[in-house]
Amino acid sequence: MVKLVITRHGESQANRDNVYTGWSDVKLTPKGIEQAHLAAGLIRNLDIQFSDIHTSFLQRAITTSNLICDEIGQSYLPIHKTWRLNERHYGALRGMNKDDSKKQFGVEQIAKWRRGYTALPPQLTIRDHERRYDELGVKIPLSESLEMTQKRLLPYWNDVIAGKLLDGKNQLIVAHGSSLRALIKYLDDIPDDEINTVEVPNGQPIMYEFDEQLKAISKIILK
Repeated sequence: MVKLVITRHGESQANRDNVYTGWSDVKLTPKGIEQAHLAAGLIRNLDIQFSDIHTSFLQRAITTSNLICDEIGQSYLPIHKTWRLNERHYGALRGMNKDDSKKQFGVEQIAKWRRGYTALPPQLTIRDHERRYDELGVKIPLSESLEMTQKRLLPYWNDVIAGKLLDGKNQLIVAHGSSLRALIKYLDDIPDDEINTVEVPNGQPIMYEFDEQLKAISKIILK
């Protein structure tokens, strides 16, 4: 049975400071580096030989990927970086303290934006431009719902990762809370009105096993 392991990056500086991050590029904290090592230990205990590793364009996920690869003894593997695995874009909430946002917009509204599927956070008035995306012809979002995050993620899943799994090649994804929630929603066929219950903690790997038709036959949260 082919295996997929997914894990969220370790704690970032924005996680520590309780602010919205999205596509902003922030580093891991010392705690985040420790969480990456702990995740690597859990993955190493599985004794899985991966063929590929997939991560985002954001350094908190890339650094976590590198730390995991080194610790599981598979640093020789190709690490594929794609903007499609980026965290969701939080638009005008980016950089705002989460507690302050609740005071400004209300707890119920923030819950819809953060945990719902279709709710769209307030948009930026001016679109950002960065070389890493401009060279690809990718427009940075003004903001994203989880549904929008899933829609830009699924082409990479279908065109790249799924094909490798169907070929019997084990895969590792290191990404972000919302992008992994979007993938889990798809893999587990979670209804729109139930995705608000799904949480993906920093540095806690999840392993899926699939049959020959890429149907998930088991899911294990590693602890």
